[in-house]
Amino acid sequence: MAASPLVDESAPEVLWAPAPGRTGPLADFTAWVREHRGVDAPDYDALHAWSVSDLEGFWSAVAEFTGVRFHTPFRAVLGSREMPGTEWFPGATLNYAEHALTAAPGRQDDDVAVLFNREDGLERIVTHAELRDLAGRARAGLVRAGVGRGDRVVALAPNSVETLVTFLAAASLGAIWSSCSPDFGARAVHDRFAQIEPTVLLAVDGYVYGGKRYDIRPTITALQGQLPTLRATVLVPYLDEAATLEGTVPWAEFTEVREPLAFEPVPFDHPLWVLYSSGTTGLPKGIVHGHGGIVLEHVKALRLQMELEPGERFFWFTTTGWMMWNFLIGGLLVGATIALYDGNPGHPDLGALWKLAERHRIRSFGVSAPFIQASLKAGLRPRDEFDLSSLRVIGSTGAPLSEDGFRWVADAVGETIQISSMSGGTDVCAGFVGSAPTVPVWLGEISCAALGAAVVAFDESGKEVVDEVGELVITQPMPSMPVSFWNDPDGSRLRAAYFEDFPGRWRHGDWVRRTPRNSYVIYGRSDSTLNRGGVRMGTADFYAVVEAADGVADSLVIDTTELGAKDEGALLCFLVLAPGASLEELEPALRRALRTELSPRHVPDRFILIDAVPRTLSGKKCEVPVKKILAGVAPDKAVSRDALQNPESLDPFITLTGGGR
Repeated sequence: MAASPLVDESAPEVLWAPAPGRTGPLADFTAWVREHRGVDAPDYDALHAWSVSDLEGFWSAVAEFTGVRFHTPFRAVLGSREMPGTEWFPGATLNYAEHALTAAPGRQDDDVAVLFNREDGLERIVTHAELRDLAGRARAGLVRAGVGRGDRVVALAPNSVETLVTFLAAASLGAIWSSCSPDFGARAVHDRFAQIEPTVLLAVDGYVYGGKRYDIRPTITALQGQLPTLRATVLVPYLDEAATLEGTVPWAEFTEVREPLAFEPVPFDHPLWVLYSSGTTGLPKGIVHGHGGIVLEHVKALRLQMELEPGERFFWFTTTGWMMWNFLIGGLLVGATIALYDGNPGHPDLGALWKLAERHRIRSFGVSAPFIQASLKAGLRPRDEFDLSSLRVIGSTGAPLSEDGFRWVADAVGETIQISSMSGGTDVCAGFVGSAPTVPVWLGEISCAALGAAVVAFDESGKEVVDEVGELVITQPMPSMPVSFWNDPDGSRLRAAYFEDFPGRWRHGDWVRRTPRNSYVIYGRSDSTLNRGGVRMGTADFYAVVEAADGVADSLVIDTTELGAKDEGALLCFLVLAPGASLEELEPALRRALRTELSPRHVPDRFILIDAVPRTLSGKKCEVPVKKILAGVAPDKAVSRDALQNPESLDPFITLTGGGR
């Protein structure tokens, strides 16, 4: 396998470094394992090496150190370590909701648990006592609706207090949760929820986005007719306090009975929720995670990797249709105050979320890499406009963060702020690689592998490589790997998704380079790699150059070379231009930049203007489906339009194919 032309033997610039002698939860954990496990880890590399070589020792230490509450003890940490099919903590019972709703040490009933803000100014503050009361009321409502252990409770609802409360109530009963953002179309919601046959649907009357109000009650009515297992539909009057809908139970009535909270002890791998794959090429796969795996992974990530302390304020911009919602609400597991935001992050302008960070004194502020890129291109300097003195960490995920993005955070937000670029997936509801409080941030690199994540790069033969680009592979099991796929009784679909290429090893589908410093660079999806003249490169490299140009709002690059073909196909770059920009002016500069910064082989054969880049409902660029369409695959076979934010964006590619490119 050829190394990336961008590989540099020398270490990049350090943008942030931990203070000498730094103390905190990770240092406390390191001292604890020295005392209680006899493990002397002088630095993060040593601690990580132990975490992936002694799975039993590490994960039992995480559980004990963070105070995971087992109702019945486990017989072993690992009953089986085979992948797939790893058996974690056999015999143990616990409940996610109990961990989220039991006050952390030092937290009082009147301390703030949740801060909610909507783009139109609606606000709500919920204390720990109020959150427990609301969860108890919602739990009573679910019980009256006949919900019990293993039943499914679903939500077509935004990132709001009612959604959170209903999830916690469902989890407390051992029911299984699943959610979609209210901007999902009726077909997209049906394709997800119909698979799992829900008992109760929570829905809002509508939502606000970009200054507009959208009534979704017709979608709710349609779903009621399409989901025959529903026993109740609960309507939250989110837009209009007087909103009603025939055949639904009003939220006030659903939560009118106050009952004490109780928590059903469930096995470690009992299903907590069902998340979904993108569904771009068929029905979305239902990804099932267990109570225990999520509790353990999220307390490890939030308490140790991110060092969230009780009462500190944690924010990530997300919707309920993205796994970062599930990660954000995990802040409750470590006693953090979570900040929920519903709306357009760019409304009325890109300062909205930075204003939120100032107002609520956010400590850990998470967004997507495209949001950082948009802030950069808009010329924002949040440090000059807002008081961000409480901010310690900026998280970035959803796409690789460009070097320009790294520099912008350090310059325009603050050089003392740690940049936590993360990469993982819905598949594990966690990050494989990210940051640690004791590891520097190098320009353009993800600082380290997460504790407990054995992340390597494999070449085509399955050999581990360092400082070369290869397939991102996980060589050891992790507790939050899927318990199963929904409706996959023999596990064949799960095995095909992750374990076919390297049996017994998890192939994630990302293109990665592990550096000699044990940092990582993600280059995009390995199934959309640009292989030009034998030089392989991830699409993230390409986008970093093209989208840095003034006048380019978005882009999509497609290598039309057929798999296994002897002849190289065309390299096409589709551009969305900013208002006032022209391709005639931009193209020469783009060609020069790509030739200089990547290679002459990676200069596109054609630049083509489009109105929008096709994106999945979670915001991912649709590289592989577009490549299939351009190769002549029927559009309905290449991609499900209902899985896209903007299905009309496919039309230019279909037209291009019909026109005989």
